[in-house]
Amino acid sequence: MTMTQATEQKHEIIANGEATAIMPTGGKQKPITVIGTEAIRNTFDDLCLQQAINSRQAPGVTDLVLNPDAHCGYGAPVGCVMVSPSHVYPGPVGVDIKCSMSLLQTSLPADAVDDKKVRRALIKAICDRTPTGAGRGQRNVPKSRHVDEALGKRVLVEGASRGVCEELGIPAEWANHCEDASHVGHNDSTGSLALRLEKLLPNMYKFADKMSQLGSYGGGNHFGECEVVQVGEDKRSREAAEVFGLVDGGVAFLSHCGSRGIGHQLATGQFKALQNKFEQWDIPLPGQDKQLVYAPLGTAEANAYLDDMALGANFATVNHMLINALVLEAFQEVIPGTTGQLVYFISHNIARKEIVDNRPAWVHRKGATRAFPGGHHALKGTPFAKTGHPILLPGNPQAGSAVMVADEGAALSCYSVNHGAGRQLGRKAAKRALDQAEVDRSFDETDILTNCRSYPIDEAPAAYKDFDEVLHSVKSAGLASEVARLKARFVIKDGDKADD
Repeated sequence: MTMTQATEQKHEIIANGEATAIMPTGGKQKPITVIGTEAIRNTFDDLCLQQAINSRQAPGVTDLVLNPDAHCGYGAPVGCVMVSPSHVYPGPVGVDIKCSMSLLQTSLPADAVDDKKVRRALIKAICDRTPTGAGRGQRNVPKSRHVDEALGKRVLVEGASRGVCEELGIPAEWANHCEDASHVGHNDSTGSLALRLEKLLPNMYKFADKMSQLGSYGGGNHFGECEVVQVGEDKRSREAAEVFGLVDGGVAFLSHCGSRGIGHQLATGQFKALQNKFEQWDIPLPGQDKQLVYAPLGTAEANAYLDDMALGANFATVNHMLINALVLEAFQEVIPGTTGQLVYFISHNIARKEIVDNRPAWVHRKGATRAFPGGHHALKGTPFAKTGHPILLPGNPQAGSAVMVADEGAALSCYSVNHGAGRQLGRKAAKRALDQAEVDRSFDETDILTNCRSYPIDEAPAAYKDFDEVLHSVKSAGLASEVARLKARFVIKDGDKADD
């Protein structure tokens, strides 16, 4: 058997529906669940598939789902779901803890942002408040919120508590429109987070600088987009949009960012600590990949990781909430009288404790979005108990983004969907293959303004998978239905290396 044949056999994907398949691992484990049409499955390269197999064969893992946006990541593929009732894994969360999406619905009609001068003024007003770029924070913009070290500590421990929101000028009721407004430590208390933070602080590099990054986007694939909402014409879409607070033909603002420098520091610290333990104890690594280190639940190592993840997740939550408050303030400066309401805030780089197959387990979503349908027990008491919660899926500025809602079939994917379109070209490949002038011209032709002199070529729409085909996979697999499409009018972006 040739090496090529061996590779093909090892990575065999067996279709069992138009947009569903399984991938055996070569062992006796339950096979990997694959979501995607044949066209989408052909975008999965060998490294992505091998990472999926390594992750499925890792200790304690009971389920592995590969979503249509999947591509190679940090140990585990970006675009995967990994379930374990007994272990926690930093890799399937990644270095940008709780990278997330949020959507703000404004009171403005679409024609309020038709004029290019108005859009340019909005771009300036937003950039005066929400910096982009690696290492940049509130001190780099003129109309910032001051975040001192004491408030930063509260953010990490409390998340979007009423007190934190009030101090930062964030409407406290927005916390009711969050997947998780705050996270607690390994023992389900904030006390363990406070103790963990005090232990970490003496060795934290430039802590005050990292706290000043609250209310900032960072670089790479993170962005802010002014959108026009197009709600579907069917009854279900209209009813869901009303519950979500989406306004057909209205102006909304979509944001993508995470835990910035503090999340990266916490995550890399955990990777180093666990890698040292594996080396010290001579424990074999799944797939011989040092990025797939893990810790059994109940151990000191697992407790430390869960605490650090919660600290980073709390920062990411407040970061998004503050960005939305600053964006609304910018709209009000340019167009007085504008009001706004947070539609939803939802993460795609997190491990959450959920009930899977009637027992508690940690569901690791790396570049994957939670998808609970109406009637799911976890939504009881929320505004979305009957409809299911909003799912925010970014595509690209020219193809648009989507708001979806889960269907009962989402059980197949451990109640998860993709987190967006997913890359089809790596950053270096995109720079080699794409033409900068053509990319910039495409934005002019579609009348989408940006804050960039030249749009980052490694973030060009052509670097990402066909968004309509990705959505077709999700719908055909019975995971979720589209409620609305978001069409970009301008984009806030930075050309630095991606945070996640």
